[in-house]
Amino acid sequence: MNGFFNLILDVWNQDFLGISIGNVVISLIIIVSSLILRALIISRVFKFLENLAKETETEADDILLETLEKPIGNVPLALGLYLIIELLPLSGIADVFLTNSVKALIAYTIFSVLTKAIGPIFELLAIKSWVTAALSMWLERFTRVLIWILAIAIILDIFGVEIGPIIAGLGLFSVAVALGAQDLFKNLISGILIIAENRFQPGDRIEVDGKLHGIVETIGFRSTMIRLFNTSPMIIPNKDLSDVNVTNHGELRYRRIKWQINLLYSTSVDQLKSICDQIGVYIKNDKEGFAINPGQESFAKAVEFGASSIDVEILCYSAERDYSHYTDLKQKLVHKVMEIVRENGSDFAFPSRSVYVESSHEIES
Repeated sequence: MNGFFNLILDVWNQDFLGISIGNVVISLIIIVSSLILRALIISRVFKFLENLAKETETEADDILLETLEKPIGNVPLALGLYLIIELLPLSGIADVFLTNSVKALIAYTIFSVLTKAIGPIFELLAIKSWVTAALSMWLERFTRVLIWILAIAIILDIFGVEIGPIIAGLGLFSVAVALGAQDLFKNLISGILIIAENRFQPGDRIEVDGKLHGIVETIGFRSTMIRLFNTSPMIIPNKDLSDVNVTNHGELRYRRIKWQINLLYSTSVDQLKSICDQIGVYIKNDKEGFAINPGQESFAKAVEFGASSIDVEILCYSAERDYSHYTDLKQKLVHKVMEIVRENGSDFAFPSRSVYVESSHEIES
């Protein structure tokens, strides 16, 4: 029986390239244990933390936990690889390569956590109105690129790759690229100016040069996407948006209603005064629908004699900027104006022309 156990020990200690079967088995156990530990951290620990985060008022901790879940899951894998390297009798290139691989995985995990964490940070800045939504998006993208450039440089340095010659080569390459990518840099600079000057933000309704009309969806490094009212997307280079007139309807304080109604010439002075006064009172008293514009008083006044009517001008402002509510208010105003005009014994005029025919008598010679 002892001989059999000695045989098992001989096989267990049998090595290949200096690595025994026992070390291989233990390494496999470490790998499986690392994967199990990773699954437990994600399924149990993060689940527990997510339940705690749901009880808080802010959503920042929920978003942060969600973004950190995958990067933190790399920690057990890095620990497992480190234990395997310590266990196996490696030397030379294999030992250096595996050790550097663990270092690179740790560096990747750290920088991955950083890139995931900046999303909630910039989102919080936008929510607090410390920066605009578009500027927050740009800063987030720029920071991500910067972090990954630094991560790549550090990982290359871990493997002993010289960074200096690569940077010098990229410098020459960037000069060549810059000569052939002038439009790209123009669009990039134009995009920065659009963000810096706060011309418009995602979600704003804009009108470009009096022709293009839609909702801004994204402001990218090279172009801006506008969703037209027929729901089709329009991609416009940023430099084109910087060189034309852009009306930002998203910055409207009020929507203006300016009408001219035509009353019959048979309308008396008293009727005309009563109609204008009642319309003006209705506009000023209905504060839920109509807004008070400090820069321009709302009114309803007779302004001129038309070709076929007495013209009354109505000027007022809608408190609601939403187009659907705006049209509802206009419809309500139409109904009220018709009611006031009819109640005062007048009516609406329409273009007309009177023709007078004189009878002619034949002159007898």
